[in-house]
Amino acid sequence: MKNIKQALMRLIGVSTLALLLSGCGAFQPTQAPRTEGPNFLIIISDDQRYDTMEFMPQTTSLIFDRSVTFNSAYVTTSRCCPSRAAILTGMYNHNNGVYTNESKLRKPTFVKQMYDAGYFTGIVGKYLNSYPTKPKDRPLREFNVWNVFASEAIQYKNPTMNINGHVKQLNGYQTDIIRDQAIEFFRKADQSGRPFMLIFAPRAPHLPAPPAKEDENLYSDLPLYRPPSFNPQELTGKPEWLASRPVLTEKQVAAVDNQRLNQLRSLQSLDRAVASLIEELKAEGKLDNTVVIYISDNGLFWGDYRLPTGKIYVYEQSTHVPFAISYPLLTEPAAASDLLVANIDIAPTVLELAGLPIPDTMDGRSLVPILKGESNTEWRDHLLLEGWPINAAPIGNSPFFQAIHTDRYVYVETEGDKSELYDLETDPYELHNLIDDSGYADVLALLQGKLTEERKSIPPVPNSVKNAAKDQGD
Repeated sequence: MKNIKQALMRLIGVSTLALLLSGCGAFQPTQAPRTEGPNFLIIISDDQRYDTMEFMPQTTSLIFDRSVTFNSAYVTTSRCCPSRAAILTGMYNHNNGVYTNESKLRKPTFVKQMYDAGYFTGIVGKYLNSYPTKPKDRPLREFNVWNVFASEAIQYKNPTMNINGHVKQLNGYQTDIIRDQAIEFFRKADQSGRPFMLIFAPRAPHLPAPPAKEDENLYSDLPLYRPPSFNPQELTGKPEWLASRPVLTEKQVAAVDNQRLNQLRSLQSLDRAVASLIEELKAEGKLDNTVVIYISDNGLFWGDYRLPTGKIYVYEQSTHVPFAISYPLLTEPAAASDLLVANIDIAPTVLELAGLPIPDTMDGRSLVPILKGESNTEWRDHLLLEGWPINAAPIGNSPFFQAIHTDRYVYVETEGDKSELYDLETDPYELHNLIDDSGYADVLALLQGKLTEERKSIPPVPNSVKNAAKDQGD
């Protein structure tokens, strides 16, 4: 109780300080810098499935075991650029305008609010697929430190980076490079005298996921991934776009198995990097006052439903992600939450912890009441999941879908195709479509009503998005 009271007093003090310095709004960087408030380290892995944390023992020990871990965490659009845009804006993608990897983010981000409030802000690693990809792209002014991958190619070795506006090719393994950049950021933040907010965004374990040299032979004896959803002979009840896919060949299965191993191997360098960052914060005496957030931008298929890869579909392997928040003043002892949360909840959570106002435009909700362990918290009973069409090899055409995800059920409407209803309690692999099961008629009607209600506030999808025919990469 004492720690919680101290945390609340700190937040109250920070909010008061911000108001005094800002008058009616957040003060500008030319004014006195902010000197109080919690620090933030936000780690966003790339294409990491929710069921892979066992392969990151140090991250589990140093973050998840000291955190509130969210067992029912989802991304509202399971694709790299849209998911990251949802994290930055706290908005559904139909509201922030980032539908695909090529979409530009033009809405304000929580980073801008932090920057304007005097936080020392930075990003190392991946920003958005649509920015920056060319040398002419300049650093965003809401970041004090801007060290981002500057190539459309996924370069694990010797990556090209935009270092505060200067494009350079650096020597080494990308996870190690941005680890060192993050540690340097901590030291610069210390010199600035301000609290910091850093986004640490590695490529790992995005395919092709070549592991670091010391990890190349790991897991050679690991059992194969063969859940009931793996390359099924029958896909009865699935929409036509998926049911019509051929069974994977032996060659395709071998490739999937190798991709999975490389992804798990590439996580080892990330695990070591996360440990280095936590140890650095501890050595600097900053860990107890740092909010550490860990999430993936989306999951990935490993042969599920005959999909050799991919991530832009509604199923659990794609939308369900690892997610934890560690903040010693609020999250010790550690706890687990089964409440339905999402990537859109990160922005309002950070802002509340920083003592800053949460814009009305944000669709997400602050997780602070959950971090505090408030048992009477009223929470959402569903999330809206969405995906827009692309033509992505080797999967082919994928249609537009909208879905309602509750803590137990998933209801999906796919444009021009069969709708789906799954009971995750009895069918966690989503193999039995209950859309025509009369025993679930009441559940179906309830979820259809929720989707109808959600659609009332959803703007029309731009034709340029609905007619998309080419995928520019993930």
